[in-house]
Amino acid sequence: MISVKNLCKSFNGKKILNNISVTFEAGKTNLIIGRSGSGKTVLLKSMVGLHDIDSGEIWYEKTLFNKLDFKDRKEIRSEMGMLFQGSALFDSLTVDQNVRFPLDMFTEKTPEEKNERVNFCLNRVNIINANNLFPSELSGGMKKRVAIARAIALNPKYLFCDEPNSGLDPITAILIDELIKELTEEYAMTTIVNTHDMNSVMEIGEKIIFISDGEVSWEGNKNEILNSDCEILNDFVFANALAKKLRHSDK
Repeated sequence: MISVKNLCKSFNGKKILNNISVTFEAGKTNLIIGRSGSGKTVLLKSMVGLHDIDSGEIWYEKTLFNKLDFKDRKEIRSEMGMLFQGSALFDSLTVDQNVRFPLDMFTEKTPEEKNERVNFCLNRVNIINANNLFPSELSGGMKKRVAIARAIALNPKYLFCDEPNSGLDPITAILIDELIKELTEEYAMTTIVNTHDMNSVMEIGEKIIFISDGEVSWEGNKNEILNSDCEILNDFVFANALAKKLRHSDK
């Protein structure tokens, strides 16, 4: 479980996050949704320590993360998995080396143990016989799955996904959503997904936080979202539905 309490963050005097308080639950897919520029990516990066916050608290279980020094933060980070927008694989490394990277950084496993873990993670995301390929030789969907394999290499307690379906066709996006949900349940992870995709919301949204202008404007689950009386949330949902309809009408 991760708890954020009264979190504020500004850049150059402009407040991006204003008094955010929310709890992300273990064993569930927790989705952060909102329009571009709403602050959801800043919130995600603040939670993993890529941004220093102005005020507030970020708790990992009973540990106050934002008050830790660099050494102690590294211990918590070894329990995190990150799936970046665009996959963020290292172009100069093979699939095998990409997945091995966090094992080299955070563990003292033997080469044999690392090989075993790499192959297990690749098999888990259905990447077979691709260890020696480079990212340039992979499809968009395969890159995402390799990135997920890297994200779970350390058997993390916490999984962060930033726009995991960005740039994918609808069918592949559904497969990635299903994989994230399966892994969340399988490893009882606290999974946090940044997205503006309502398909993802309705497929895997067990807990949903809607952010507007840097504040939490609504939270609930996928069964409640369509019956909300939050006007700005309804505008967001309608805009997504309209955009999807227009995309299909252009084909």
